[in-house]
Amino acid sequence: MATVYSTQRTNNRSTPVAMNKANELGGRIRVAHGVYEAASLASGDVIEMFILPDGARLLEGSLAHDAMGSSTTLSVGYAAHTNAAGTAVSAAPAGYKAAAASTSAQKVDILATLALGSGTETDTNEDGVAVTATMGGAAGTGTIEITMKYVVD
Repeated sequence: MATVYSTQRTNNRSTPVAMNKANELGGRIRVAHGVYEAASLASGDVIEMFILPDGARLLEGSLAHDAMGSSTTLSVGYAAHTNAAGTAVSAAPAGYKAAAASTSAQKVDILATLALGSGTETDTNEDGVAVTATMGGAAGTGTIEITMKYVVD
């Protein structure tokens, strides 16, 4: 049977040894948390919850919300921003969680798959990137809460 190595383990075994980034090995976990109390959020409205810095390695997160109303959905993603190279990056309203029914109170995972950003690293200029929640389907009311864990150093 063969033994294979991750990129980070390969870095440690190379000659000369290549350094792993702090957000890959030995970094400190940070938490970003945002709460919004929706009085009458229209379908298509976007809430900027918090800003993540450049180089944040996204580990895990959750979306918790009240029963927002009949026919409502919520998605989690990020706002349009500029990357570290100065190039415009389009918004991805469902980049971290696809739109799902928000008709009953619940707490669900975000960043739950590789396709939904698990383990990715933010690439942004000094302004950071805003994590967003987007209301869909119908108008909604209630509390929306997003929490994300990430590593930068």
